[in-house]
Amino acid sequence: MQDFRGRCTGGEVTVGTFAAIPHPVAIEVTAAAGVDFICIDWEHAQISRERIEDLVRAADVHGVPAMVRVPGHAPEAIAAALDAGAAGVLVPRVSTAEQARAAVQATRYPPVGARGVGPGRAAAYGYRIPDYLAAANEKLLLAIQVETAEGLANIDAIADVDGVDVIFIGPGDLSVSIDAMGPAGAKKLNAAIATIAKAAVRAGRTAGIFRPSPDDIGIWMQSGIRFFILASDTMFLGASVAAGMEAAQRSARD
Repeated sequence: MQDFRGRCTGGEVTVGTFAAIPHPVAIEVTAAAGVDFICIDWEHAQISRERIEDLVRAADVHGVPAMVRVPGHAPEAIAAALDAGAAGVLVPRVSTAEQARAAVQATRYPPVGARGVGPGRAAAYGYRIPDYLAAANEKLLLAIQVETAEGLANIDAIADVDGVDVIFIGPGDLSVSIDAMGPAGAKKLNAAIATIAKAAVRAGRTAGIFRPSPDDIGIWMQSGIRFFILASDTMFLGASVAAGMEAAQRSARD
């Protein structure tokens, strides 16, 4: 499999999507469609811990890196995702440098961090623990999600935390937190996004963002953003079905 962390931190543009459908078939279909990576959404989708490993395995079949957005900051959730073989984690709602440092501690093995050693799938269920330990700190991607007014205010300190690879912007929650929802708040939201992205780049981190459509990816690249999560499998499914139905109804009328 490609060096996912190296690609994401090396200045190359990477575009993935969220996986919210808790079935390996959806993962395989998405992986075969040409995405650079898949982010399994354990935070918001109805996906159980037990299912994470099956979804990561399905992505591995196609050689597509699968990271996991974990449901909060708990070290146990981060360890569970990584032990299942995930290529990295996305930790949501990081608003302080202390929270960013805690994410680093949970993701990296000593002496860099404090992740516990376990016989999970990533370590071949215990048979290759030494090999996994030797490479994990260098290969696993840590992305933290900045999506609150507090995070915006603390962005310089957050960006300075060693061990963070990607600072990922969540525009939806950020717009709510800074009271910049809807068309009226677009200018304020865009300014906040640009502030976060520029702070990340200035500190040598990769800047990332969620976009519901590809229409403005080129625009946000001008702010230094190189890591994009585009929509989700459910969003793509709904849009494709709607487009097909509209085309069929239009053809029937003609």
